[in-house]
Amino acid sequence: MEKAPLISVILPVYNGGPFLRQTLEALLAQTLEDFELIVINDGSTDDSEATILSFNDPRIHYFPQPNQGFIFSLNRGIAAARGQYIARIDADDVCLPERFERQAAWLAAHPETAVVGCFITFIDENGRETGIWPEDRACVTNGQIRRALPKFNCIAHPGVMARAEVFREYPYRKEQKHIEDYDLWLRLQGDGKVMEKVPEPLLLYRVHSGSVTVSVIKKNNIFLRHFHCKRRYLALRLAQGKWNGFDCRVLAGMCRDAVVAMVKSFKQRNAHV
Repeated sequence: MEKAPLISVILPVYNGGPFLRQTLEALLAQTLEDFELIVINDGSTDDSEATILSFNDPRIHYFPQPNQGFIFSLNRGIAAARGQYIARIDADDVCLPERFERQAAWLAAHPETAVVGCFITFIDENGRETGIWPEDRACVTNGQIRRALPKFNCIAHPGVMARAEVFREYPYRKEQKHIEDYDLWLRLQGDGKVMEKVPEPLLLYRVHSGSVTVSVIKKNNIFLRHFHCKRRYLALRLAQGKWNGFDCRVLAGMCRDAVVAMVKSFKQRNAHV
């Protein structure tokens, strides 16, 4: 029987376009080589499949499927994963060479840690660095992350690595489309899971016209999206018979989001009058 890898990397792809090759090349050039790369082609209509199949590396496990959506693809990847740890990456982002080595070493040295992220650096379509995410750099320890999450998301989804059993215990929820990562962080913190970051920039996070960050989130009222995310999270907590101080802070954050969302909506309506 084939030996299980240390890390399973989950890469959902939908029309990866001109960035997918660089993403794959960076993954296969990691200094820690003990991983499998689970590539889920979610019904791409561009040349993504040809790009994926052009790589001849036994670590790549290819799963084509009709278009099922991002959350379905993530959960399918988790089900297929054989590694002790599961890492995330998106089809337009770039891992720096030591990302897996640094994060796997962190999890090995900190057995209480469920999820470890990393700092990100924003890049544009051409790979030029465009800045950092201040909330990302300000929230490193579990305490800092726990204080921040009731108010805002501070963890870049494509930059996380977690113990496999964590992802299996907390699958992504289809009700939280386009904000499934924030919902996951809230559920983990609600149950007291330890979340930390390797305080190094290990991921180049690409923001471009076709990315979800631009096409979905930035074109919508983010405070309204956070309000609904927290509302659904708290409804789940009540249904599970769970409630603690963290949830009280999430409730306070939800109320703040509602107020800010209404003010922003009012200003936008008046701006068009």
